[in-house]
Amino acid sequence: MTEFLYALAGLAVGAAVGATGVGGGSLMTPMLILFYGVAPAMAVGTDLLFASLSKTYATLLHGRNGTLDFRLVGWLSLGSVPAVLATLVFLHGYGDVKALSHLIKLVLAAAVVVTALFTLAQETVLRRLQHWLAARELPPHAQRAATVVTGALIGALVTISSVGAGVIGMMVLLLLYPRQTPIRLVGSDLAHAVLITAIAGLGHAGLGTVDWSMLWLLLAGGLPGVWIGSRLGFRMPARTLKRSIAGLLLFVGGSTLAKAAGLL
Repeated sequence: MTEFLYALAGLAVGAAVGATGVGGGSLMTPMLILFYGVAPAMAVGTDLLFASLSKTYATLLHGRNGTLDFRLVGWLSLGSVPAVLATLVFLHGYGDVKALSHLIKLVLAAAVVVTALFTLAQETVLRRLQHWLAARELPPHAQRAATVVTGALIGALVTISSVGAGVIGMMVLLLLYPRQTPIRLVGSDLAHAVLITAIAGLGHAGLGTVDWSMLWLLLAGGLPGVWIGSRLGFRMPARTLKRSIAGLLLFVGGSTLAKAAGLL
């Protein structure tokens, strides 16, 4: 029965990602913690590898279609890879398991809520801000420096919470590169996400915070879920889908915060 429930979780999250592009780590990790009773560190580690494997195919498609900017991925990685490694060292040296679980839940809740707010603002505030910034784009050297810093912040956030490589990373890239084709930013963000979630996930595996049997069950449901969700997404208004997911993320983020505060 437990095996079926894990596959069902993978199916639900995969469908959300396939339909909207939102909801990977920001749904999977809180779901495992809140509804399945998985230890926070184990949920994060397992979801990191789930995210890396489930997004690899989409990244290959972007590479084949020429919608992937390897130079941008390189600048992001220049900041994120050292940040991932440094954060793994920090987690390894964190002796108090209870305090670590509390930290993960707090960071996770904040990241999920930010993801939800970015999703809600994407079609209005952020798009207007992007148009405003298009006429005031940063010079190349400042763009590169900001990209490296962005990569470092996302790398640390992803390693602690498994959230941030998708929606948050994409929103920042849209603001930093307002004249860049959005589809190339999507492909670059995906490639970067695959890289850092793989490194962080393998680092968590070295710490013993990956449940391999759970990972395969999540993938068994998640990969078909992405396919189903992508078909569903073509038949429903994108704005309605994203608002629904954002509302769910706000609920999940609030619940995770309440659990961290001992209210649940």
